[in-house]
Amino acid sequence: MNYNENVSIWLIGNTGLRNPMRIQDGFRAFAESPFVGDLHGKEEKEIPFEKYLNEKGIIHTGEGTKTDGTYARKWRLMFARYGFIYDQYKEKNKYLQTALGKADDITPFGRMFLKADTIPAMQECFLRSLGVEQYPLPENDNRLFSPFRWILALMLKLEKRTGSSEISRIEFALWGQATDPRYDIDEVVDAILDLRERRKKSPAKKKFDREERLKRAEHYSHAAANFNDYCDMNLRYLRISGVVQRKGRGIIIVPAKHVIAEQMAKATASDVPIEKELKMLTQGAPLPTDDIVVAKQVLKELETLLKERHIVYDIADLPLDTAMEVNIARSRLEELLSQTDEINYAKEQRSQWREIADYMTLLMEGGGKKEYDEDNVIEVPKDETPAYLEWTLWRAALAIDHMVSKPYEVRGFRLDSDFMPVSAAGGGRGDLYCEFDDYMILTEVTMSTSSRQEAMEGEPVRRHVADVVSENNKPVYGLFVAVKIDTNTAETFRHGVWYSSGTKRRLNILPLSLGQFRQYFIEMFTTKNASADHFVELIDACSKKRDEMETPAWTNYIDYAVKYGIHRNSLLVSEQKPKYGEKSAMKFPYGINFGTMIKNNQRHIPGCVVGMSDDAIVLAYNQELNIPNEKVTAEEFQKGLFSVI
Repeated sequence: MNYNENVSIWLIGNTGLRNPMRIQDGFRAFAESPFVGDLHGKEEKEIPFEKYLNEKGIIHTGEGTKTDGTYARKWRLMFARYGFIYDQYKEKNKYLQTALGKADDITPFGRMFLKADTIPAMQECFLRSLGVEQYPLPENDNRLFSPFRWILALMLKLEKRTGSSEISRIEFALWGQATDPRYDIDEVVDAILDLRERRKKSPAKKKFDREERLKRAEHYSHAAANFNDYCDMNLRYLRISGVVQRKGRGIIIVPAKHVIAEQMAKATASDVPIEKELKMLTQGAPLPTDDIVVAKQVLKELETLLKERHIVYDIADLPLDTAMEVNIARSRLEELLSQTDEINYAKEQRSQWREIADYMTLLMEGGGKKEYDEDNVIEVPKDETPAYLEWTLWRAALAIDHMVSKPYEVRGFRLDSDFMPVSAAGGGRGDLYCEFDDYMILTEVTMSTSSRQEAMEGEPVRRHVADVVSENNKPVYGLFVAVKIDTNTAETFRHGVWYSSGTKRRLNILPLSLGQFRQYFIEMFTTKNASADHFVELIDACSKKRDEMETPAWTNYIDYAVKYGIHRNSLLVSEQKPKYGEKSAMKFPYGINFGTMIKNNQRHIPGCVVGMSDDAIVLAYNQELNIPNEKVTAEEFQKGLFSVI
């Protein structure tokens, strides 16, 4: 076939669901819903299911967003595409419904997917699906193919020619996803290598990529932008197999999975009837590692890799008599390798602090993309901001370093094999638990900025911090980080009170906007003083002022403390620090108004503000106490003799 004619791009995912790692969370929610076996019909099912996903925190459509069932249809498509539910078949394909099962019912393979409780187990399920040849070739060709098998064949052919299976993003966009078994694989490799050589010589790679994309799009009947848009999504779905991994902005075959890649690579299409392929998909397609010989080969390659990296392991206690037993042993070693890789990833974060700060900027903007150059881009998908916020703050904690806890013990959320976020932490525990030699810092984050922020976060955050306090002998500090801090939320944390079994605890929880956190984070690194001690100093300094002030004044004080470092002179930069109190919002009486309730800490009685001046307030007490009105100065407040109730 002439590869410059009738270009089509295959899709193994959906641009409305770019992260396949999120599918399991949505599918688990679906499995517990009344929509099982009945997910068709826009008004009756799709719109209600979309609202259901939003309520469960699976999707984040945003306040005021119109619900039309689009998300529901996209999730349903992916459930069916990967064999977790039976699709709906009509007209000439109606016979498939009878042969397979009721539309929208969970399949046997779907039940298997629900039990996948680790990343490797989930990857194996996706690998079984990706290997099924269920995609019809374009232009009325009756054969079926697997894009995943085709790409593996292409990468192995590249490896044979160049010594590496790597395929770059632009190569994949123009010659990976835009080709299939109708093409001669050697000619496709020739085209990739020609592109690679010409790009290497080009002085303006961004311009070169754009021109090449437009040239290829001359034979494509849709928008040229699809080459990039579909590329990023397709690459994510290929990586979910665990057989290929990220290399720059492209992909490469995982060394320990090379045997699997060789076994699954296939450059030709299949003549097997679609009914047989779909039965295999919904029952659970076989893998090469289901055979004990191949399973032992893969295990041996993994052991070789661990030895080369000087990683100590022991599987002597495990039987290796069946393929299942061998694969269980391999899973143990893969988990060890993953943890080792995460520890190494953590060590790299200190040198990545600028990128981490850039992610914070993107989150403050509600998502988006930043390009450093043609081959280095960071992005926060707008519908994944909660997960990216937790991940970014986790990376910030790793960059600051000096923790006792391991990086995988700090986070409550899941990562993919490239250490990118999958989903936000589940309920019932805090977001980030950072243990140090002398203290612990529990960080909670939210993208919520509305007046409901306090209702959603006030109780869980205090409860999580209180739970950690009760379980540890070390001092426990809380950080609450949001894009914007609602005043009512700050009021809750200013008091910081939590009762448990009749015992009252006063918690130290500091509310910071993401902008404030970012500013503080950057200053620590630009002055070469990155240490969690400085966050403890910040929390302590602001906690000491919370009883002197009403909440608006206290939040102003926090902003002042972050900006001018009143408690960390070693970190001050060239900017002149104004004297505390020069800002009108922080002058005595610290936001106190007529009617504010003040506690007399000497008499242990409350009073009410009935008079005010620039240097004092007047308190009135309960008439039954026969105590005359009392004048209270700023100095008495600062000594802690009086405090805001």
